[in-house]
Formats: sequence, structure tokens, C-alpha cells
Amino acid sequence: MNRTTLSLIGAATALAAVTGVASLTAGSSEGPAQPVAKAARRLPVERSTLLCPAPTSSEVGSTTYTAYTPTGNGDGTGAGAKKGTAGLLPAQAPDDESASGPKGGEKGARKDGSDKAGEPVVPLKEPGKPVIAETDRSDAPALIGTADGSLAPGWTVQQTTTVAAGSGRGLLGTACAAPDTNFWFPGVSTAKDRQDYVHLTNPDDSAAEVDLKLYGEEGRLKPSTDEAITVPGRSTVPVLLSTLTDAEAADATLRVSARSGRVGATVQAVDQTFGSDWLPASAEPSTSVVLPGIPADATSVRLAVFAPGANDADLKVRLAGRNSAITPAGHESLHVKSGMTAWVDFGDLTKGEAGSLVLTAEGGEGTAAPVVAALRVTRGKGTDQETAFIPATTGIERTATAADNRTKGSTLSLVAPNGSAKVRVTASAGSGGGRPVSKTIEVKGGTTVAAEPPHPASGKGGYAVTVERISGGPVYASRMLALPQGGIPMFTIQALPDDRATVEVPAARQDLSLLNDGGR
Repeated sequence: MNRTTLSLIGAATALAAVTGVASLTAGSSEGPAQPVAKAARRLPVERSTLLCPAPTSSEVGSTTYTAYTPTGNGDGTGAGAKKGTAGLLPAQAPDDESASGPKGGEKGARKDGSDKAGEPVVPLKEPGKPVIAETDRSDAPALIGTADGSLAPGWTVQQTTTVAAGSGRGLLGTACAAPDTNFWFPGVSTAKDRQDYVHLTNPDDSAAEVDLKLYGEEGRLKPSTDEAITVPGRSTVPVLLSTLTDAEAADATLRVSARSGRVGATVQAVDQTFGSDWLPASAEPSTSVVLPGIPADATSVRLAVFAPGANDADLKVRLAGRNSAITPAGHESLHVKSGMTAWVDFGDLTKGEAGSLVLTAEGGEGTAAPVVAALRVTRGKGTDQETAFIPATTGIERTATAADNRTKGSTLSLVAPNGSAKVRVTASAGSGGGRPVSKTIEVKGGTTVAAEPPHPASGKGGYAVTVERISGGPVYASRMLALPQGGIPMFTIQALPDDRATVEVPAARQDLSLLNDGGR
């Protein structure tokens, strides 16, 4: 069940609880005239759940958490709006009796998951202003959080970790994600020079049963151990992927599926040469995928694609650049066999010009096979290389937000793979004050716009950037955060899917006559 379905079920359940027994206001050909059916309304979500993985085990790592809820995003901040709460609490490692979180008074959560044992991490009090917390602990826990009321619609939390040296050196960034039952991770590896851990976090009280399956170039990788994982309630479990199989696969795809319950899942990829970063899940399988925001100075771009269905996939490959979409030389198309992972090494694909990769089905979508995909992007050379990942993402229907932006180092990439589109980009107030600033950007069809986002006026500290689609065709976005250190071009890239701040709810009316069937 995908996130949209879950949101609709939750909204419908809440509506039924308010109205009692409800029936659609459609007319009938018999009996008294009924009111004409009203169009479905978009209402703000009333509750959001986010999960953040344990950031790092390095003794030289530091992590910043940034939480933010946009204003004017269907958040009901006007008169009569329900005041909301938002914050995260430490999850448990399965064998821990207690856990504690970042600086700021977080004393930890009780083993039963109660929030009474400590104060929440990055608690919000109002939309429109980010809140920041920091920790340099090597045993900082995973976090489980909820937002409700006016703080729920569009609630976003970014976790950004800098590891200065040693194993896992690099800038690791991830947007804390909602729990789900199914995830695809193309681009993972079980090779000797990689250590990839999938972090599984269970937000609920009851245990979740999760299956982990790996697929390489020849299909399913033979398991060397039981691939079924139990994740206790309100806890987190990291799993080293190379322990699941004896096969060494430089390019593989991981499927995470919950038999029972739900989890948050993300992969931490650590490379001996290319540094480290988080690899988020790809968007759900589709016959057309977009991977936005390849940096202009990328020295290597590597694509991993997996076809989960019963049929092979044949894909056209296009690079949406600054002025037009082109076909990468020698890589006009890609054939992906069913149940197998295909990969392409594009080298320095962008040639000094930022771009986005667009994969579409050959011969139309009527008989096309869906795929999932991700890019590994490298900047720098020799021992001064750093890596980041760009998974296939969904388009922005209404709004999307990147929570952690700095005075220097942020680059926003926008791509309109079909027709031209117009978006509004808003910088929030800073964590230390200031005023929001907005600007409008037009993206021509088949092109990518890469630009520094606006900064808050007279503000200090970190800030959030929200992208709102105003008109035109589909828009896909990502944000690169670059924080170079010691000659290493440390960076991380976060795709910006739609934040699903609102949900479409069918119009309904109270009809208590349904409770009495006498005479019918």
C-alpha cells in the first residue's frame, strides 16, 4: 500500500468519525430529489510521521537536525486553526534499555516508547520558522517523530552529518522519511570496497516483520542467511547488506518489504574511495522516471536501474540540460531484463553544465515495463573524491521543501521534462530570525535550471527552501548542499518529492436514516 492510499484512508476515517454515518450527496433516479454531489475538497493532513536513521558511529562526526513546516501550505494557520505539536524522540536499539538524543535536553525515551521520559528533538512551535539541534555523539540514536494540527502539513526534517576523516568520511544528508511497507533501493553494493547498511526503524508499538531481497546483474543474489528481519516496536535495526549474500555485486538493487507492520528504510553507503552518503528509496516503479540535479562539475555519473515486473524494460535515455534535452553519446537507449539490475557508467556526463537524467519507455507506455532507478554522482579527483546519490523521484504537484540550507553551498535544481512550468521558490525566515523571501522561476520544457535559492532577508542561521508549482507541466527538483572541507568537495543531494501536505476528501453528508432499515 503506497503513501497516497494510506493518506486517503486516514482522511476518510477521520471524516467518518466526525459525521457519523455518511453518504455521498449524489442524486437518485427514485424517491425525493437529492442534493447535487459536491466536488471533492483538498484538506490539510492532520498528522504526519517521520523517521530519521541513526546518523553515524564515527568519533569525528557531527550532525545537524533541521525541522520546518511551511506556511500557506494548507496548514490551517488562520483563525480557528488547531494549534499543533511536532517533535522527534529517540528510537531504541533492540537490546537497549534506554536511549538519548542530540543536545538540547533530550534524556531519551522509555523502552515502551512513551514520550514522557524526555523532551523532543527539534520541536516546532509555529510554521514558517525552522528549528535546529546538533549533536557530536557517535551513538546518537535513530529518531521517531510526529506532527499534528497546524504543524503537520508539509512537516520536513533534514538530518545532515559531517564525518571529517576515516571510514565514512564525507557529508551525509537525508530527509527523514515517512514509514511504509515497500521500498526499492537501486544502486546498493555488496562489493569489498563498500559497506552498505539498510537502517530499518519501526514507529509502532508492535513488531514488524521485514523481508530483504537483493538483485544483481543476473537476477536474485543467492542468500547466505535468513533474509527475514524482525524489528521490535519503537526500535531501529541496521543490517549490513554483505551479510545477506556471499555474492559480490558492485551494482545491485535491494527490496525492503514488510510482511507485517510498517517501517522507515534508508541505506547508508560507505565507500573506501568515494566517501559516503545516504541512499534514499527510489520512487515507486514507473515507465518514466526522472533523476534531477546532476552537478555541473560531476566527474562521474553512474546509473543503476531495476525492472521489478514480469517484462523487460526498454528505455530512452535523455539528459535535460540548461538549454535543451540531448542524448548522451553512446547511450541512446537501455535494455533492462526483468528481475535484474542494469547499470551504465556515463563518466563526466554533464560536461560542465548541470542537468537531469530522464528515462522514458521506448515505443510508448502501452506495453512498457516499469522500473526503479538511482544515480551515484561523484565530484573531485583522486583521494579528494566525494559521492552522493540521486534516486528517481516524484514530481511536485503542489509544494516540496528542503529544510537545511546554509548561507553558502545550496544549489536548487528544477527540471521540466515535458512542457514548460513556472514555480515560486521561497526562503523561510532563518533559525535566528529574519523574513521570508520569494522569487519566481520559469523552467522551459526539456531543460534543467540550477541556481542558488534566495536567502531570508536580515536573517541568520539555517533556513528552509520551499518550491511551489504555479503553472505548467510536471516539475521535478533536488537540492545540493556543498560544504567543502580540507580540499575535499563534500556534498549531498536530496530529491524533493511533493510533500503531500493536503489530501483530496470526497464530499459527504450525514444520513442517519441508514441506521433504520425498517420498512425497506
